[in-house]
Amino acid sequence: MGFFDKFFTKKREEDLDKGLEKTKSNIFTKITRAVAGKSKVDEEVLDELEQILISADIGLATTIKIIERLETRVARDKYVSTDELNNILKQEIVNLLSENNTKDIEDFDFPKEQMPHVMLVVGVNGVGKTTTIGKIAHQYKTRGQHVVLGAADTFRAAAVDQLKIWSERVGCDFFSKGMGSDPAAVAYESVQHAINEKKDVVIIDTAGRLHTKINLMRS
Repeated sequence: MGFFDKFFTKKREEDLDKGLEKTKSNIFTKITRAVAGKSKVDEEVLDELEQILISADIGLATTIKIIERLETRVARDKYVSTDELNNILKQEIVNLLSENNTKDIEDFDFPKEQMPHVMLVVGVNGVGKTTTIGKIAHQYKTRGQHVVLGAADTFRAAAVDQLKIWSERVGCDFFSKGMGSDPAAVAYESVQHAINEKKDVVIIDTAGRLHTKINLMRS
């Protein structure tokens, strides 16, 4: 490998790291920063936590339930340190989910009448859409399905590269038209590629957006 090859490889890695920075900064990282320098979970900490949960698109009703549970926990235990907060928060979220009496999905079956099965993944910036796509693709692949990942997030730096890495890890097809291309065209051509190659599943990555951004949701 020559000097310029090494240079461009290093630059590609740096661009990828930069592109993944928002993904790394998850909700628990934000909480850690919010409670830095504080020893216990008090009313001020709970107020900050409420803002973090709402800004993470958790939803007002669910956020209120979580905060109420934490308030009960703090009142019961008398003293809850900020070091314990992440674990307690995870426990209460798990408890909330288990109380919904929803059945765990243990398979990844889909209707066989019309192939391929298309999944369009939409969500807020930094919630882990691309990583989730990789995990879902792996589940389908281990069940003998043939998968295509479509890189329709043509806005975020290194998003295409990140999805390509996941396709290589999983061992599935990858379709891209590069950064800056039309996302709708990528989605359409990803499906056409899957039809032509007789694939079972197409999972399309998209750029992060809020549900209130009507134009983005329609695009």
